[in-house]
Amino acid sequence: MDDHARQVADERRVRDRALVAASLAGDLDAFNRLVELYQDYLFALTVRVVNDREAAADAVQEAFFSAYRNLHRFHGDSFRSWITRIALNAATDVLRLRKRRPADPYPEWEDDSWQPPTDEAEGPEHAAMLRSRDRALSAALQKITPDQRAAILLYDIEGYDYQEIAQMQGVSLGTVKSRIHRGRLALRDLLAPQMDLFRD
Repeated sequence: MDDHARQVADERRVRDRALVAASLAGDLDAFNRLVELYQDYLFALTVRVVNDREAAADAVQEAFFSAYRNLHRFHGDSFRSWITRIALNAATDVLRLRKRRPADPYPEWEDDSWQPPTDEAEGPEHAAMLRSRDRALSAALQKITPDQRAAILLYDIEGYDYQEIAQMQGVSLGTVKSRIHRGRLALRDLLAPQMDLFRD
């Protein structure tokens, strides 16, 4: 982590701890601010774990309910890590309790405003290739175990380190490393027929 990223993370921790303290003192607006700060991040993470927009929304809502009920138990350094762990647990519960339904692996594509503007130099062929690549990766992610998928998303997409992921998932460091390693091997095998999509 570079100095700027470390400074941003430190400022976020200070802000979040202040909001938690205000929430515990009875300031509902402070907790609502935490919801505003983290709901989109948690939805983007959980929708890739459960592969269902409605289930992800349920998991995020349950995570915030649980966080509010248990806010007095937050004594950690990072509220972001704490709420991420709660949301992942809620997503795991949703997977257990709901029958999985087929869903668009990248539901954000339903909303064109989510897409960054395409560079004209890239052209439609490049955009189509990127969409095919993302769909292939998303489909492959759904075929590995939920534990492996969550660990890979937290490590490779969200940038958490092994120790943070171990704390979030309530497992040992070795288990996290094993989940990421085995998940990556499984992804490599699943994506082998489509490796042309992943060569720039």
